[in-house]
Amino acid sequence: MYKDLNISDRVVSLVNKCERELRDEFLKRDEICLENTINVLTAFKNNEISSLHFNGTNGYGFNDLGREKIDAVFRDVLKAEDALVRGQFVSGTHALTVCLFALLRPGDVMLSITGTPYDTLHEVIGIRENKSSLKAFGIGYEQVDLLNDTFDVDKIISVLKGNANIKLIEIQRSKGYSTRKSILISDIEKIVKEIRKVREDVIIMVDNCYCEFVEKTSPLEVGADIMVGSLIKNLGAGIAPFGGYIAGRKDLVLLAAERLAIPGEGKDIGATLEINRNFLQGLYMAPSAINSSVKVAILTSKVMEELRYKSIPRFDDDRCDIVQAIVFNDKDKMIRYTEGIQNGSAIDSYVNPIPDDMPGYDDKIIMAAGTFVQGATIELSCDAPLREPYVCYQQGSLTYEYGKLGVMIAINHLLQEKKE
Repeated sequence: MYKDLNISDRVVSLVNKCERELRDEFLKRDEICLENTINVLTAFKNNEISSLHFNGTNGYGFNDLGREKIDAVFRDVLKAEDALVRGQFVSGTHALTVCLFALLRPGDVMLSITGTPYDTLHEVIGIRENKSSLKAFGIGYEQVDLLNDTFDVDKIISVLKGNANIKLIEIQRSKGYSTRKSILISDIEKIVKEIRKVREDVIIMVDNCYCEFVEKTSPLEVGADIMVGSLIKNLGAGIAPFGGYIAGRKDLVLLAAERLAIPGEGKDIGATLEINRNFLQGLYMAPSAINSSVKVAILTSKVMEELRYKSIPRFDDDRCDIVQAIVFNDKDKMIRYTEGIQNGSAIDSYVNPIPDDMPGYDDKIIMAAGTFVQGATIELSCDAPLREPYVCYQQGSLTYEYGKLGVMIAINHLLQEKKE
């Protein structure tokens, strides 16, 4: 049956063998999925969601009952005091930007304790010069790198004690374009306790992109003050066509709402048009879609290790995001695998991705994204910066079966002789 997709017997045999050996890992993922599904269903029931709440508004968006219910459901699901869920957020980076500008003032300092943030935040912070950056508004930046893939507690405490102007600590859970491990909830819990011993007032902000529902617990449950994510990643399940969220302490969420909209009007405005049903249905389907994504990542890791490629994380590691990094140490092989993911997509399968410049990135990027929603990394996709050690970052899959087939096609493409 795989012949219709031109997948070789060798690849079919390899992938099916790995799949059989992963049954225990998949059972663990199913248990997490069920718990997160119960969490979502409970929030829908407690907030008495009705088809009435699918209706949107236009213009100013006053008295939008659906928008208010969406905020309430996300609030309960994410264990927050309040949530701001808006289609006006262009991306996860935009939601992070709004949050940072809302919470920081001239003279304040932002401290990243997971090293250098993701590439698209560099101009936001001022790591790369930009006249609209935090730096241009007199907001400082410091960072503490991870030590052996975990928080450097002594250095973090030393920096906090040495600079009273540090107002916000940023934790980026997912690895970005690096080869470090992503940050587990248990790691966040430990560092929050250490930080609170010396600074009760500092705001702890978590970049939660790619991480929602991969574990059972929210960062807010272990002491984070606020967290941010994108709806074209995990919580949109491929159904939300755009948008993002900010959730956490009520006072901080209000500041973010006023930064996104207007001081004094905050959460009370913002037309939703016809998006409410998509946001609610996306959240409803998210536990299942994320479970599929993680299983595809685990399968990919196992198969690639069988082929002698390093995978981060390994197939049996604890996971906290949907991203699977594959280290190729070879530019051509990395490109071929990425081409294979594109070929294994339902959309634009005939298109060959080409490395090119992208806004917000220093390096050329090759990106395979045959997605129904542009840039939706909860759908099977793969991207990589053209820099050593030539690592590609695969994420997503709305169903396990489509993801398995996409990976099989990519591996088939990788193993074929390169045609000149």
